[in-house]
Amino acid sequence: MSREWRSPDLGPARTLDLGGTRLRVHEVGQGPPIAFVHGVIVNANLWRKVIARLSDRFRCIALDMPFGSHVEPVPGADLSPPTVANMIADAFEQLGLEDVTLVGNDTGGAMCQLAAVNRPERLGRLVLTSCDSFERFPPPPFGFFKPLGKVTPAIPLLFAPLRVRAARRLPIAYGWVTKERIEPREAEDSYVLPLLEDARIREDLRRLIPGLDKRYTLEVAERLPSFDKPVLLAWSAEDKLFPRSDAERLAETFPNARLEWVEGARTFSAEDQPERVAELIASFVGAQEPSSISA
Repeated sequence: MSREWRSPDLGPARTLDLGGTRLRVHEVGQGPPIAFVHGVIVNANLWRKVIARLSDRFRCIALDMPFGSHVEPVPGADLSPPTVANMIADAFEQLGLEDVTLVGNDTGGAMCQLAAVNRPERLGRLVLTSCDSFERFPPPPFGFFKPLGKVTPAIPLLFAPLRVRAARRLPIAYGWVTKERIEPREAEDSYVLPLLEDARIREDLRRLIPGLDKRYTLEVAERLPSFDKPVLLAWSAEDKLFPRSDAERLAETFPNARLEWVEGARTFSAEDQPERVAELIASFVGAQEPSSISA
């Protein structure tokens, strides 16, 4: 089924039991571990093109987060940002990962910030592509999400037009987060169809939405200076949701940050410019390898 399709470039899937909450992950490649976290109403497929360019040198782990486009429902699970951040860290523990490079985008970037300050013990470095931070959680154009946290039946009504592929290019869908149509269609379908076809996925999304609140990103921003491990900000130069000033502010907040622009990309740089994103991640991880540091 298209809603369950995952790119073979992500590697095979397995499901982790994280103390009663199930989390699906994909893994491929060998070498230093890199873990990828996507945002709301996308899934691990967001990283397929980047992972295809990294898995020959790195162990790539794509988390399929319960953010509205997932396969594995998590009925009754607490999906507040601190708990989601713990899910990320718990997954690393269960997988036996150390010195992880954690990569986040969009909503997932906010969750990665929480994981970095709350559970940094298994992290070696952090990569934030365009994402929520400070007062922008969620970004203003998607503030309409908030009422959906109270009215689950509104979700299929609001998103029903997205069954038509042309409607997915609207600004309130994927038109402002990607420059071009998402290909292949199976990937785009996997983003949209789960919440349209599965009431359990809609209920998970409803429980997630109340946590999309700037109080979490403002609180964590005060603690970001305590994360002194290397940070790469690979920010989309043409982002319509997360302006350059957000990236510059983050670069000033982290004590050990490097800012790079991804030209020709909107929020989903992994869709628009996967070569550039992969290049930046590979050089960042390589530069931080112990042998490189000692040399």
